Order: sequence, then C-alpha cells, then structure tokens
Amino acid sequence: MVTEDRQLRRLETLMDVVYGITIWRLFMLLPRPAGEELELHTIGELFKDSGQSFAGIFIGIVIVIIYWKQNNMLFKHLERTDSFHTTISILQIFALLFFLYAMGISVRFEGLTGARLLESITAMLVGITSYLGWRHAVKKNLNSAALPGSDAKKISFRILAEPITAAITIPFAFQTPILWELAWFVYPLVQKGLRKLIVAP
Repeated sequence: MVTEDRQLRRLETLMDVVYGITIWRLFMLLPRPAGEELELHTIGELFKDSGQSFAGIFIGIVIVIIYWKQNNMLFKHLERTDSFHTTISILQIFALLFFLYAMGISVRFEGLTGARLLESITAMLVGITSYLGWRHAVKKNLNSAALPGSDAKKISFRILAEPITAAITIPFAFQTPILWELAWFVYPLVQKGLRKLIVAP
C-alpha cells in the first residue's frame, strides 16, 4: 500500500512536470521576428501577419491548462495507483506530447489540414485516456473512500466534456482554420449539456 501511494505521488509529479513543459513549449512556439524582420515589423504587423498562428497557439494553451486542471482534480481524489492506471496515465502523457508535436507542425506549416486534424485527434486522446484511467481507478477502488460513488460517477460524466469537444472539432479540421478554431468554443455548451445529464433524474 505504501509503495502504491509513493508511486501515485511520483506519477502525479511526472505529469505536472510534463504539463508544465508543454505549456512552456507552446508559448515558445509563438511567432517572433528576428534580425532584419524585427526592424521591418511593428508589433501590430506581427499580430496581423501571424494572427492565425497566435489564435491556434492560444487555443492550444487553453486546452492544455484545462487538461492540467482536470488531471489535478482527478489525482486529488486518488489514494493509490496500480500498473494499469499508471500505464494509462503514461499513454495520456504521450498523447499530450503528440498534441504538442501537432501544434508545432501547425505553426510551421500554417493552414495545413493534416496538422489541425492531428491536433483534434491527439487532444481527444488526452481526454479519453484520462477518462479510462479514472474509470479504472473507481472500479478498482483506487480513489478515496471519502468520495461517494455518486460523486465519482458525476466526475466521470464531467470529464467527458473535453474529449467530446475535441471530437466535434474533427470534421471542422477539413474546413477553414477559422471554423476549426471557432469549433473549440462549443466546450461551454458541451459542459452545460453534461451537467444537465448529471442532474437529470
């Protein structure tokens, strides 16, 4: 039991570090002129010429922060981990890193349909692995005994909002970049819909 608890703390630390590095790397992807370009561009011109990249990266940062907060919320209710839960969590980290990779491609090749599609799929996979890890934890009683089963079920519904939103954006990846970016803003509506399902009799 002590070993499982220590493993959980190490896993939580690892995931926090990876999420932190991902947020920093996304910030570093922001367009910045250098050399002669710095003299030829004003701040306004930079935002105008690279507005799509700024918007895409901003959305990426928001997505990662949302998942990081979700991850902290879930781990707060865990008392220990096991091999399967740890494996699922590592897969979530890989999905997160692939999301970062997709963002890098999207910035380098602005407007590339495949990059937007990969971003949507990898963002969805981060959410799916998070959901699977939580469901396994509840099934195997890895969560805190102080958490009622009804609350654990509510959390299961609540954390579906992120992967559902990512799934909704997939068909929009084949449209214009602006439509794809706007599709992410259905997230509050998906959250609201899931809350209604949770409280429904």
